[in-house]
Amino acid sequence: MEAAYYIKKEDLKVHCQLCPDNCVIANGKRGACKVRKNIEGTLIAENYGLVSAIHTDPIEKKPLYHFYPGKPVLSLGTAGCNLHCLFCQNFDISQSTVDELTLYSLSPGEAVEKALQIPDNIGIAYTYNEPIIWYEYVRDTAVLVHNKGLKNIMVTNGYINPAPLEELLPLIDAFSVDLKAFTETFYRKITKSKLHPVLEALKIIRSHKKHLEITNLVIPGLNDNERDFEQMTDWVSEELGTDTVFHISRYFPAWKLTNPPTPVKTLKRFYDIAAKKLDYVYLGNVSPYETGQDTVCPECGKTVIKRTGYHTEITGLDSNGNCRYCGHHILDYIK
Repeated sequence: MEAAYYIKKEDLKVHCQLCPDNCVIANGKRGACKVRKNIEGTLIAENYGLVSAIHTDPIEKKPLYHFYPGKPVLSLGTAGCNLHCLFCQNFDISQSTVDELTLYSLSPGEAVEKALQIPDNIGIAYTYNEPIIWYEYVRDTAVLVHNKGLKNIMVTNGYINPAPLEELLPLIDAFSVDLKAFTETFYRKITKSKLHPVLEALKIIRSHKKHLEITNLVIPGLNDNERDFEQMTDWVSEELGTDTVFHISRYFPAWKLTNPPTPVKTLKRFYDIAAKKLDYVYLGNVSPYETGQDTVCPECGKTVIKRTGYHTEITGLDSNGNCRYCGHHILDYIK
């Protein structure tokens, strides 16, 4: 399929304008994402309708803790990514072209039919690799998902230009965005991208009142500086709101990065820092019996959702998402 958001240039070159890489691609070559290819002056989305992974996951795995807790979601992935994070756990698909993987065809209509066959399923999550570079497929599928009364979820790095993001926003109900660090140096050296566009995307998502949860993977020696983390949580609080759901996740060695796993004591220290600014802070990739996974009412301090791993039990919310103990509104998406 012909890609969206590009312009033709001289000598059969094309200028992709989907993400802040803004690749100028010569004839026969691909962009940095590995899946948008210039064929005779036309930019082709090679991964359209091609799936590398399909699973039914608990919504908490995305991670989304405040969006229909306890519900399943059909999760789809493809090939490629516009970032090149040295610690990527899914590097086998994110850093591959469509020619290097075993993929199978799944049209937007077929994806929706699969979603409808899953009992109690809330919709489709575009995940595993970066859905931004699956833009055309996500857009077309999301329309059909909404037509069937289901929800669309993007698990994303947020590295997208404003115009394509604005077009996509009416179709996406919830975003789980990785905010990988709070320094341009980290983004440039470790992900081969830039921080500023991600911050701008977060502000756009929030301004459109879309459900938003943020995840920060804490990597020893790379983004575990307390001052930088405090600046990050200050920014989230001030620019996105104190009710922004914030996940602090434990790193384990993957792909090209061999740094040791994040000490749990570091995560707990960061949890305490974030909890001073934000109402809803969670720890991820830790033992199911560690603290920091339950939802606590910021008004009265009562536990309203209990979690053990991916098992979720709503204990203190009414059907409108209000705290049963004090009436404070916590969840918009519960039924």
